[in-house]
Amino acid sequence: MNSIFTISVDFELHWGGFEKWPLDEAKKQYFLNTRKLIPQLLDLFEQHEVHVSWATVGLLMHENKAEVEQNSPKTQPTYYQQELSAYQFIEKTGIGENEKEDPFHFAHSLIAEIVKRKGQELASHSFAHYYCNEVGQNTEQFDADSKAIQKAASKYGKQLKSLVFPRNQFNADYLKVCKQNGIEIVRSNPVDWWWDTNDGALNESKWKRLNRGLDAYFNVGGKTSYAQYAIKKQEGVYLLPASRLLRPYNPKESILNQRKINRIQKEMTIAAQNKEYYHLWWHPHNFGNYSQENLAGLKEILNHYSMLKEKFEMQSLNMGEILQKFEAGS
Repeated sequence: MNSIFTISVDFELHWGGFEKWPLDEAKKQYFLNTRKLIPQLLDLFEQHEVHVSWATVGLLMHENKAEVEQNSPKTQPTYYQQELSAYQFIEKTGIGENEKEDPFHFAHSLIAEIVKRKGQELASHSFAHYYCNEVGQNTEQFDADSKAIQKAASKYGKQLKSLVFPRNQFNADYLKVCKQNGIEIVRSNPVDWWWDTNDGALNESKWKRLNRGLDAYFNVGGKTSYAQYAIKKQEGVYLLPASRLLRPYNPKESILNQRKINRIQKEMTIAAQNKEYYHLWWHPHNFGNYSQENLAGLKEILNHYSMLKEKFEMQSLNMGEILQKFEAGS
């Protein structure tokens, strides 16, 4: 059996944090930088034959506001903290008429490019950046969201099979709804306690965030790669654990930036030697600041994968391809 290197990226633009990120000029430039990076990322993945799951917010899949209104479900989340609702944001703050006018909330042209590239999977990050562990929402509302993103994805000729829960709010009780709506594999969280997501989107402790940050550079958490038997199936859905978040470059961290890359490379090597899985993830917008430094770090990781592929026959598969592998019994 080959070791497996997989990448999933959470493609959100402003939908990933509309409740906490005012769209000022600095933030607009941040997301414009992100958009410019997408083709560069696709070129890098193609160059290194790395297959990636693009977990995409369904609202980004539209060409214009009329399409958003047409595809938005009538049953919408009733969060106790109403500011978490993308629909409330649209109603109170508003979005533009189309991608040209509003490149922060529409990304049809980028998604059309993603689905054309070899090995790149269009996956679900829910339709409206749905929070599955927030007080007030329920499975009926999540079901409506799940149906809405499949409808949006059909524009690209796709039936989505893979899902990443927004803000990593993994909820095992919702797996049955996932299966009913065509999702057969989801990214689950690492086992370390600081990845528990029951606090909610706006209530997470600083202590958790601090430990997550420290673990990117030092041996704080547990082993990150895992054997195939560690990938469980629940309610007919495979749970593919995340291994490591690729944190963005920080000019204040100096030596730590390289330590972070070296740590990922070492973990990848352990996975390759032991014929295990290694699952790296991040958000494309994490590269919106210091873009070239972030790309340089990613190139180091992808070059390391190419070496492991040659030396240990490590294989790159996206989440959907891992699902196919399981279905084929290999």
